Amino acid sequence: MSNTSVETVTSTADRIKLGLAVLVVIAGIVGFSMLDAQPIVARIGVFVGGLIVAALLAWFSEPGRRTLSFAGESYNEVKRVSWPTRKETIQMTGIVFAFVAVMGLLMWVLDKGIEWVLYGLLLGWK
Repeated sequence: MSNTSVETVTSTADRIKLGLAVLVVIAGIVGFSMLDAQPIVARIGVFVGGLIVAALLAWFSEPGRRTLSFAGESYNEVKRVSWPTRKETIQMTGIVFAFVAVMGLLMWVLDKGIEWVLYGLLLGWK
């Protein structure tokens, strides 16, 4: 188990920024639905604009800075991953497909065997 503590938003200014960001997203959604007579490009522009403004508001809060730091650390971690080669990927995919086919065949044989025992031998329906 992880023993990390949960960090919450404690600053009043950060709470206000995040609340405004949520309200701007809601305003973008409402604007998208209210402008149904306008061209779809304008409607999508209003929605995307609301998302961008909300992201900027959240960006300047402490949780936004922590999220940016986390994203940077995640990117650095992904660069250190040893990715499989194309040949290894194809081989492992083939092994998975073969395993699934064998298990499917095994399940079918078990199903037919149980069906034969229940209906053929015990109940005599077939």
